[in-house]
Amino acid sequence: MHADQASIKKSIRSYMMIGAALFVFTGITVAANQVHLAVPIAITVALIIATMKGSMVASVFMHLSHERKWIYGALILTVIGFFILMTVPLFTTLDHIGTPIHVAAPASEHTVH
Repeated sequence: MHADQASIKKSIRSYMMIGAALFVFTGITVAANQVHLAVPIAITVALIIATMKGSMVASVFMHLSHERKWIYGALILTVIGFFILMTVPLFTTLDHIGTPIHVAAPASEHTVH
């Protein structure tokens, strides 16, 4: 793989910026821990911070920002799989296979002789 000097400087600059942003988000994580938020809010804040940090690492350090077609394909397959897995239980609860059919007894059986 051949790269010129300008592209190398650009990639090093992006690595340094993402490294600095990860350092800042680590400080935000520590500060959020010191605030002692309610548990649901603390979990939400932690997940937002972790998502931001993970997406930065994945997109720059793992070079996923250059693989948009594959990433979108994987996301589309994930969404399709999610909908399939959510509709399978729906189909099983909507069918009436195996449920007993209650047939009313003939009128002659209800009369007393």
